[in-house]
Amino acid sequence: MSPRPTTLVIGGTGTTGSRVATLLRDRSAAVRIATRRPVEGNAEHVRFDWADPATHSAALAGVDRIYLVAPIGAADPAPIVEPFLDGALAAGVRRVVLLSSSAIPEGATGVGALHRMVRTVVPEWTVLRPSWFMQNFVGDHPVAHGIRADREIVTATGAGRVAFVDADDIAAVAVRALLDAVPHNTEHLITGPEAIGYADAADIITRTTGLTIRHRSVSTRDLVTRIAATGVPAEFAAVLAALDEDIRHGTEDRVSPAVQAVTGRPPRSFSEFVTSHRNAFTA
Repeated sequence: MSPRPTTLVIGGTGTTGSRVATLLRDRSAAVRIATRRPVEGNAEHVRFDWADPATHSAALAGVDRIYLVAPIGAADPAPIVEPFLDGALAAGVRRVVLLSSSAIPEGATGVGALHRMVRTVVPEWTVLRPSWFMQNFVGDHPVAHGIRADREIVTATGAGRVAFVDADDIAAVAVRALLDAVPHNTEHLITGPEAIGYADAADIITRTTGLTIRHRSVSTRDLVTRIAATGVPAEFAAVLAALDEDIRHGTEDRVSPAVQAVTGRPPRSFSEFVTSHRNAFTA
């Protein structure tokens, strides 16, 4: 690989991609931000649109590694990503770090099909499978909207628990996977230090901010209706609600040592996250 690695960060203005880009700069690595709306005059930005293959070759020029975020909203991203990866390898890319999810195992439909693709096609690879983001509680997400508008968190998770993870910790693992001299060539399940229920999360926010936040558990069917009412297609609303049902059945009640093992430091706890983002809840 080149002495000064150049990473194409797909989704480079998003929740994890922006953090990955920042950490890469801190490590003196060259960054290329793939975005549909590049900022004029920003030398790092390059126009990239999954739906427009004509933008792919220019984005890949001079790149030797990629932080790969699959096309948002694509039910079957493999036919889109496969020719892109073929072009990337032909252009000299040797390392790919794929962002997936703890809820998506290899072989599952959708992004799960990309796990094997990256593992078998790319010489140096890593699949990141982070748990639910802590940022969902403060950003542009239904959980955050519910907290701000109604002082409640509505889910179909029941008493199920999740080891919520800070996007900063995901990015830290990603950058090590992108830059470490020895390729990871593995899958990293990335979680926070403890699994908690949404009722626990509401209690932590209440104690830390002084706001009274409650968790209201609804049925999976009711959650589908709520999500669809926001304009989300019914089929996708059902997929999202099913993830809550999985949590209710315990699929996310687990803790991984990946952040400590890869970065050498412990992951941030949910309580620490809420404390540092107190203003986001009270604004």
